[in-house]
Amino acid sequence: MSSYSIKDIDLAEQGKLNIELAEQRMQALAKIKARFAKEQPFKGLTIGLALHVTKETAVLVRTLIAGGAKVAIASCNPLSTQDDVAAALASDGVNVFGYKGEGKEDYYKFIESVISFKPDITIDDGCDLISSIHTKHKDLLPKLIGGCEETTTGVIRLHAMQNDGALKYPVIAVNDNATKHLFDNFYGTGQSTIDGILRATNILFAGKNVVVCGYGDCGKGVALKAKGMGSNVIVTEVSALRALQAVMDGFRVLPIIEAAKIGDVFITVTGNKNVLRLEHIKEMKNGVVLANSGHFDNEIDVAGLNKNYKKRKMRPFLDEYTVGNKKIYLCAEGRLVNLGAAEGHPSEVMSTSFCGQALACEYLVKNKGKLKASVITLPKEIDDEIASLQLDAMEIKIDSLTEEQKKYLSSWEEGT
Repeated sequence: MSSYSIKDIDLAEQGKLNIELAEQRMQALAKIKARFAKEQPFKGLTIGLALHVTKETAVLVRTLIAGGAKVAIASCNPLSTQDDVAAALASDGVNVFGYKGEGKEDYYKFIESVISFKPDITIDDGCDLISSIHTKHKDLLPKLIGGCEETTTGVIRLHAMQNDGALKYPVIAVNDNATKHLFDNFYGTGQSTIDGILRATNILFAGKNVVVCGYGDCGKGVALKAKGMGSNVIVTEVSALRALQAVMDGFRVLPIIEAAKIGDVFITVTGNKNVLRLEHIKEMKNGVVLANSGHFDNEIDVAGLNKNYKKRKMRPFLDEYTVGNKKIYLCAEGRLVNLGAAEGHPSEVMSTSFCGQALACEYLVKNKGKLKASVITLPKEIDDEIASLQLDAMEIKIDSLTEEQKKYLSSWEEGT
């Protein structure tokens, strides 16, 4: 019997249809699932997940189960669970914990529910599962083969743990896969962030000054998509290199306090906290829209807004704040707008990311006891395998090196 805590089991039928649609668009992961079903790499193992409970995540869950794993999954964000998908997983016997709009108490209770299954491998998005095990369940550390981390924010936390000597089992930074950050972060975050803001506000992007805070892989994707919709994009950065990249890409770069005065839409994608503070918000024009696509809800000072200004819910996932004589609009409570107000990344891009998660778990099992308690990047060969699987799914063929070319690339004698 499975254990679950979800919104409504009667939503399962619609959830199964949505998962079916996702599966059709995730053919690279389907090939891994078929191999796992034959080879059973996770037989006898329990995999605990704290991920966004979406239709795409459900396909990953099915892939792990096909490989012999017992799975327990909790939501990794209070607004990101797709309730029909959670119901579908529960109806299929998966241990699933989460519902859209859950409070902080339930959020951490659900993390604890996953930990109660005593996982051998963890898969995380944001590092809360890993952090909870290290702080509250140290008795489980010797049992753990390893873990995987999906997102930039989580990898930042993991490196901090490693630097402090606090990390006690190997964790693969799946976010560092080229097939993750160059595709999921760039194309996925770019498209889904704009999608979330549109669903929350229905604003016109053309002609607007869109301020993108942070020009990492996610920020680059958001800026590109906003530009494609006719926006005037302004980038704010603390990194000289990334600021220079933004300038070379044709974007205006300003300090936040200056951008605050002219922006119409503000999007944070930094992985840091208090990026947009009250001092910036007070400088903004009437009617501006604030949105966050970083993992946690602290990139915008939502606590300060709630403490100091009158709030009114205008429509689902859009709150209005009266700041002096101005109206400021916040999307999805300052949480991940692409999952809070929309459906997250498209299935096609999540296929490559979840190929990374699935193969990372297999890599941990194959190298059990050989890996240090550190943050690990998967070998390039696995990244290349994922890219090849996705090209096959898209029915795209590429060239191969000739023997002469291979010899040339591996030698040094031949010159001009």
